Amino acid sequence: MTHDTYLWSPPPVYSVPVRGKSERFPIRRLFFVGRNYHAHAAEMGRPVDKANAQLFYFTKSPSTLVESGATVAYPPETRNYQYEMELVVAIGTAGFRVSESEANKLIYGYACGLDMTRRDLQLAAREQGRPWDLGKDLEESSIVSAIVPANGSVLHHGELAMTVNGEPRQKADLSQLIWSITEIIADLSKFYHLQPGDLIFTGTPEGVGPVVTGDRIEGHVEGVGEISLNIGPAE
Repeated sequence: MTHDTYLWSPPPVYSVPVRGKSERFPIRRLFFVGRNYHAHAAEMGRPVDKANAQLFYFTKSPSTLVESGATVAYPPETRNYQYEMELVVAIGTAGFRVSESEANKLIYGYACGLDMTRRDLQLAAREQGRPWDLGKDLEESSIVSAIVPANGSVLHHGELAMTVNGEPRQKADLSQLIWSITEIIADLSKFYHLQPGDLIFTGTPEGVGPVVTGDRIEGHVEGVGEISLNIGPAE
């Protein structure tokens, strides 16, 4: 048996804790749904008419993953660093081209998530028709709480809320998702062979806004858990 050798150490396996288990959930890919609450789509200047729209996604590297409770540096090259609080779906079973009625079978559990964004860079790229990578796929920008096992159950409602320094910023109900959890999974599985370890951030409600060094973000999703993040000094 041969063993490969490398010029330097390969990247670690990124993972998050699972409530009630000693084993951790290894992360494979991070998918993000864009504009999945009507009020947020409107505040971003891109209203959504579901009858004439399609789901769209962007991705981030697993290396952007940070566990809830951490302190992250204010990122470079931005003057508008913003939060987006979201429900996260953790995939536990492989699936490709699954139907909406079968999509729940892929669900391992749920978590709270924060999609931290260099909004100025994202909007500049959007206006120029360029990819969002510099605005979205930045270091320490995908924050995830412990995963709560769900055994394939689908969340249809529950409060999602977030504060900055104790001041309310975002509040919505999961029933307000434009595309439901099963619709998202079924649609995404048309484009990707979904695999255990994939995380899907399902979109953020209205109320997104900037944070600065010293701010503390706290949020919760009813029936799922809580999340927090501290914004540290710029490097």
